[in-house]
Amino acid sequence: METTQMYHITYTKPKVTLLQESGLGVAEIAARTCYDSFENSENQCVKEAMEHLDTDAINAIERSDLLANLAWVHHHHSIIEHATLSYLIQGTSRGVLQEHARHRIQAISVRSTRYTMSSVINTFVASLEADDSFAFFLEKLLALDLFVIADEEYLAIEIRAIYDKLRFQYSKDANFLKNAVAKSSLPFLDAHKNNAQVLYEALECGKKKRNVGDAFKHIVSDNWKVDMVVTFNIRSLKNYFDLRDSGAAWFQIQWLAEAMKAVTPLKYLQLIDKKYKTV
Repeated sequence: METTQMYHITYTKPKVTLLQESGLGVAEIAARTCYDSFENSENQCVKEAMEHLDTDAINAIERSDLLANLAWVHHHHSIIEHATLSYLIQGTSRGVLQEHARHRIQAISVRSTRYTMSSVINTFVASLEADDSFAFFLEKLLALDLFVIADEEYLAIEIRAIYDKLRFQYSKDANFLKNAVAKSSLPFLDAHKNNAQVLYEALECGKKKRNVGDAFKHIVSDNWKVDMVVTFNIRSLKNYFDLRDSGAAWFQIQWLAEAMKAVTPLKYLQLIDKKYKTV
């Protein structure tokens, strides 16, 4: 992933892939239904829609003069809610997630730390058998590529904080290992005493502890990487880009908005971004 430096800290930027686009045809059909003006469309498939509905042709429409006029002349944006786009976002931060989730008119599915942090907890459990427990923990967590920070000196501080929190919890909780490891994997703890690497590999190959994050999610910081799939209608996407692709927005969410816009097809940007409008 691309890296950049802000305030003397090196970050990785998120990667965004466009998963699907609905096309503009449904939105134009919706608008023409309101005005009963199918005969005025420059798109033949829309002109004939009420007599011969060619959905393939409608979904392939690249431009609609009516939608452009509604969006930019009459500011009638409810019609473009019929057009949607879905994005796969990889490697943004939990800090960004908090701001992103404020945009309520979207569908959002996020990788759950509650279910997917087993490798971190397995690393800590295995590190208890290492001669240098923190060195083992640090090496493994760096390899997991968990954070949007790319500066290893900074990451050592971040990972030390996680390690210290887990050490504190381990010292207080007599059931720590039972909370950390699946029941079927508990025998590995005795079988691989004093062999951190072999124990780590066994735990990673074993059954994952269900809901492992219930006990350990407190270790997660805003720098933790997040993957998610989001779907916006383009009216909501316009609002998102207006607010987040702006110098007033936090730099990390600006990076996400820029990456989303970069993979958004031009035909949608022409309806929601003044830079690309054609009327």
